[in-house]
Amino acid sequence: MEATLATIVASASALVYAVVGETITEKAGVVNLSMEGTIMLSAMTGFAVAYSTGSVPLGFLAAAGVGMLIAALVAFASIELRLNQIAVGFVLALLAIELSSFLGDPYVGQHGPSVSAVPIPLLEDIPFVGRVLFRHNLSVYGSYLAIVGGYLFVFHTRRGLEMQGVGERADAAFARGIDVNRLRYLYTMVGGALAGIAGAAFSLDVKLGWREGLTTNFGWIALAIVIFGGWNPIRAAFGAYLFGVLAWAALQLQPVFPSASQILALLPFPLMIFALVLVYLQLFRDLADRHPIWRRLLSSDPPSGMGTAFHRE
Repeated sequence: MEATLATIVASASALVYAVVGETITEKAGVVNLSMEGTIMLSAMTGFAVAYSTGSVPLGFLAAAGVGMLIAALVAFASIELRLNQIAVGFVLALLAIELSSFLGDPYVGQHGPSVSAVPIPLLEDIPFVGRVLFRHNLSVYGSYLAIVGGYLFVFHTRRGLEMQGVGERADAAFARGIDVNRLRYLYTMVGGALAGIAGAAFSLDVKLGWREGLTTNFGWIALAIVIFGGWNPIRAAFGAYLFGVLAWAALQLQPVFPSASQILALLPFPLMIFALVLVYLQLFRDLADRHPIWRRLLSSDPPSGMGTAFHRE
């Protein structure tokens, strides 16, 4: 049981980076629909750089840079060119996927470096919890920091409140002296960097190596999990771990139903969609209304300014 949970935690860590990053981006009012392509191109870049230099940290850094660049293009197209964020993100996703296939061809099947396990002294000896959470590597531990840091920043800092203001009511935020577009650039790029790290985590830790389509569908599922998470980093991370459980269950069922292996491989995706439907049941809204202390975790309303551009008249 402990080994199974530890495996799920490790396999879901890459997805955690992506959903926390996109949560931050959307909280600032920008939808980065390029997530599918960003993760895939970052996975290729991270592995290629780590393979060429022998340095895993450089691989993660390069992948984060790719994520930031694509996110900056999304923000620039929306803010400066006044183009539709959804359309631009979708086109960039397709472009990044094709680039990952073309540029990554020399690295297919190569064996490169990976993230080394670094158990945390003392914490790893805690019964059950230590074996599940603290016998991993820096990539997995970083995902814990992304969850906690993302939540505390968004809901418990002044900068986080300003970011929420930019995403909810940009006009009101501007009236209070906040540079709306500068913050949208900043947090879109921060979210993009985390998506890039997610890509590197796939190719340097979770799946090891590079091949065409290595992270297929994980970008789209990350976007769905952000909705499932109600734009809350902790709840979004829970969605990522839930997806990890579903993926593990589908893998375990494959020997039982070998003729349906392809269907089972896709099973976590419709189940995740079903979970999204459950989130919007009136039950959750009623609980949030009756128990205000749970409102932040149970609320599923998107930022009201999400997907809209702000232009000073």
